[in-house]
Amino acid sequence: MGFDEIKKQDKLYIANTYNRFPTDLECGKGATLYSSSGDKYVDFGSGIAVNTFGVNDEEWKSAVIEQLNKIQHASNLYYTRPQTELAQLLCEKTGAKKVFFSNSGAEANECAIKAARKYSFDKYGEGRYRIVTLKNSFHGRTMATLSATGQEGMHRYYMPFLEGFDYAEPTYEGVRSCCSQKTCAVMMELVQGEGGVRALNSDDVKKIAEFCRKKDILLIIDEVQTGNGRTGRLYAYEHYDISPDIVSTAKGLGGGLPLGATMFFGKCENVFAAGDHGSTFGGNPIACAGACSILKRIDKNLLLEVQGKSAYLFTHLGRIKNVLSVTGLGLMIGLETTKNARSVAEACLQRGLIVLTAKNKIRLLPLLNINKEEMDFALKILNEVISE
Repeated sequence: MGFDEIKKQDKLYIANTYNRFPTDLECGKGATLYSSSGDKYVDFGSGIAVNTFGVNDEEWKSAVIEQLNKIQHASNLYYTRPQTELAQLLCEKTGAKKVFFSNSGAEANECAIKAARKYSFDKYGEGRYRIVTLKNSFHGRTMATLSATGQEGMHRYYMPFLEGFDYAEPTYEGVRSCCSQKTCAVMMELVQGEGGVRALNSDDVKKIAEFCRKKDILLIIDEVQTGNGRTGRLYAYEHYDISPDIVSTAKGLGGGLPLGATMFFGKCENVFAAGDHGSTFGGNPIACAGACSILKRIDKNLLLEVQGKSAYLFTHLGRIKNVLSVTGLGLMIGLETTKNARSVAEACLQRGLIVLTAKNKIRLLPLLNINKEEMDFALKILNEVISE
């Protein structure tokens, strides 16, 4: 089936929810992808920060296939080794005490929302349930996480939304002014990905964390996109020198298979009891086996490499004519230019480079093990397209 037929079948049978770019992706290796027509691309999107080490990664494939040859699924009524091994890895690497596994970032955030409200209910009783999130945030597309998302443009069509969320300016004063006696948690991304790849101010974040600690307001950090080495640390909160109570993550953790995780620290360790929450597919043994192979490789040396690659890209991107700003952290980069972001992304695709968009920016999410030749190719294409 060629691309034209794929496109025709897609329009005929798949819901019209995606504004797809005009190509299909059939196979590849690492950061090199091919369409069914043989078109070659260098991937600077990594499936929206999912393919941590690219496509066809041998170590990840071996872990997944080995588990696939044993058992593909077991309900959470039983124990499985990959799930417990992954939970141990996450706890040992972060200091978390417990982990709940789900299938996606939205579900990981749903879990965090439920856990925060239960913690407050158990300790303070009814009425202390409100959660402060930030304007320009994005936490998912389920009803609860869409309600938590601080973007008015995403709040059309689906009323009524889940009650109990307040949207603050992304500053300490903004968050403090939104908190009340009814607030049980503050939930935020430290780099707002879908909101335009904007990193929060470090001083504001530290003040928010201290304020939450004093008021026994739980601090939830959404690391769905920023996590698993993406920013040059295992999790972005490490850059800010804070200690969150709950951390959600997904995307790059699974390396290509659906997997979300919600990590509970300190006082949230025992917030859930049997029956309080659950997931049929959460912690699937195949997804967890693949995730173990990913997490084991995100070590200090790799993170230093990510930081070096980030510095290289930030420096050279900032020199491109018509680039107004370079934002983000690590290998999560936003480019504001004088040109329309979608038009730039389409022009890059025509020249063999896959990039993404976020609001009015070009969004770059290359593999963590991207090499210099691939980075230089991306810089060359971006320079040609943006400078024209």
